Amino acid sequence: MKKLYPDAKAALDGLLRNDMLIACGGFGLCGIPERLLDAVRDSGVTGLTFVSNNAGIDNEGIGKLLRTRQVRKMISSYVGENKEFERQYLSGELEVEFCPQGTLAERMRAGGAGIPGFYTKTGVGTQVAEGKEVKEFDGEDYILERGIFADLSLVKAWKADESGNVVFRKTARNFNVPAATCGKFCIVEVEEVVPVGALDPDAIHLPGVYVQRMIIGSPYDKKIEFRTVREREAA
Repeated sequence: MKKLYPDAKAALDGLLRNDMLIACGGFGLCGIPERLLDAVRDSGVTGLTFVSNNAGIDNEGIGKLLRTRQVRKMISSYVGENKEFERQYLSGELEVEFCPQGTLAERMRAGGAGIPGFYTKTGVGTQVAEGKEVKEFDGEDYILERGIFADLSLVKAWKADESGNVVFRKTARNFNVPAATCGKFCIVEVEEVVPVGALDPDAIHLPGVYVQRMIIGSPYDKKIEFRTVREREAA
């Protein structure tokens, strides 16, 4: 089965529809599937729900799809660097389900493992627990969180072999692995594809069984969320 496609548009062909649930890897601007997100935007699909730690920043990452009003709901942990996200949420244009960061990772991991739900202490007694089942274990309260089962996973990696075995680079691994495993269909954009056997089997972070399609997205520009520099001293 050939997994490598010529570009993001081709890799997404036949998979997109309105009102999908999409799991997206990345943390801030680190490890986000830029080319795939651009292709989703260009497709014109609407009513999307994105599961992602955050929505990038204005005009980067999922922020591009917020600008075009293609996102109906975000399931996220942190949104502090995206003014358009804030504006749409406060005006009631965007539905938001806030989820503690560790819980979000575990909800995606659970979905990938076929686990429909799990109990956690995180969020007990807060707004996070509102409307959720509470169960006592050994005298302590826990809330039920549901596993996430996405229609499509979009992931950014460093290297892959032709069979789709994937290696992430350092912190760019972040949410990409659980995001990849929780989707019914997974597309990975990578910087380089190497022959089968070129990667150390012990170094594989995401086995090819989880990957249906791939694209090469490089070259990339190194984007920074916000730049801080030391003030120049007066002469």
